[in-house]
Amino acid sequence: MEKQMPTDLVSFKNKTATKVNISMDFLKSMSSRRSIREFSNEKVDMEIIKNAIATAGTAPSGANKQPWFFAVITDQSMKNSIKAAAEDVEFNFYNKTAPQFWLDDLRPFGTCPLKPYLAEAPVLIGIFSRTNVETTELSSNKAYYPIESTCIATGLLITALHLSGLSTLTHTPRPLSFLNGILGLNSSFKPLIILVVGYPASGKKIPSIDKKSLNEIMKIYETEDADKISV
Repeated sequence: MEKQMPTDLVSFKNKTATKVNISMDFLKSMSSRRSIREFSNEKVDMEIIKNAIATAGTAPSGANKQPWFFAVITDQSMKNSIKAAAEDVEFNFYNKTAPQFWLDDLRPFGTCPLKPYLAEAPVLIGIFSRTNVETTELSSNKAYYPIESTCIATGLLITALHLSGLSTLTHTPRPLSFLNGILGLNSSFKPLIILVVGYPASGKKIPSIDKKSLNEIMKIYETEDADKISV
């Protein structure tokens, strides 16, 4: 099979500053990130939101189809509608469909069907993956790995918002199709997450939790020293 080459090539300048202290500073910054559920009504500069979403848009994606869509919602009536619809879904989850072990796992966080933050936070971002994207002369409208690609972009979005001084919460009621109806989006937009964005309410506390250690989440596979390799 003939090797396929990119049709357009541009020069790429890699970052030369790959020092450990840079990665340590980034780790320290990200270690303070926490999900919150109580937001102040302080307004958020929309330029921060735009820059964060532009950062999300730099994520890698299957065949560079960039199958993500971010709906930024600040309209209070829309937020109220989203809250009401989400609470209907959550009520069914907590009282009918959720297995007991799931409810037990949620208990330390004090969650319940009521989601006041959906109306109280200044910004909601509806995150969608797209099954079809715009067709170009050189490309079909097929999106490849749309959910995986959008989740990678979401990680960048949360990181950018955190480093800009904002707090977030990923809210994932299922089903989430009510979001399409409220926003007027067709079924080619698959809703994945409602990202709640804002500043923490003054004086509020969050649950005390720990993250897994590096040894629990990583294993390095490397070539052994020559004298240690068995034959």
